[in-house]
Amino acid sequence: MPSQQPEEIGYGYVIERYAARKDSGHARYLVLKSGRILRLEWPHAERFAHHLIDDAATITDAELEALLGYEWRSRLAAAWLIGVDRRERFRERVGDLLLASEFCFSGRAYCFALARFGTHADAEILTAYLDHYIPRTDLRCDQPAALGALLRLDAHLGTHHADRFTQPDDPWDQWINALAHLRDHPGYTPMGRRHSTDLQCEFSNGWTRP
Repeated sequence: MPSQQPEEIGYGYVIERYAARKDSGHARYLVLKSGRILRLEWPHAERFAHHLIDDAATITDAELEALLGYEWRSRLAAAWLIGVDRRERFRERVGDLLLASEFCFSGRAYCFALARFGTHADAEILTAYLDHYIPRTDLRCDQPAALGALLRLDAHLGTHHADRFTQPDDPWDQWINALAHLRDHPGYTPMGRRHSTDLQCEFSNGWTRP
């Protein structure tokens, strides 16, 4: 998918407005990437969240497309805004970007958005991603985020899409075992990945409008 600078299509302001906005002394995309927004002790959480919610509700679809058409920082911010506002009309676009896996970091935000949508269609996208990328033990892409999102959806939907990836000695174990420093890391167990996605979604559930 070719990348296009937003100013080339008349949306040059969207980077500063939505991706690089500083509500806490740091650019929004850096805060979202770092996960500090989920830390209860972070003093800027409430202010940051209110601005994120407001922007998610007011950003136009055209502005979101301008962000999604550029690089990882803008795509990460766009996917969070899409997920917070649950704009399910972006499901196919987000799924295509996730499966293309063009940039680091932004894929985690796509997984968050799909987890927030919470439907069988989203589970199918995540399953397709894992079918393609978990066997690639040489690639460290967004497999952990995708597994966490899929496990959350399985619990919500009463499905078992993730089972074939998470049984002992199945693809997830093989992917983890390819990097020795991840083998005993609690954050990279299936339970740890599910917990990470739950934190993101429950945070959003607590701040977003019904």
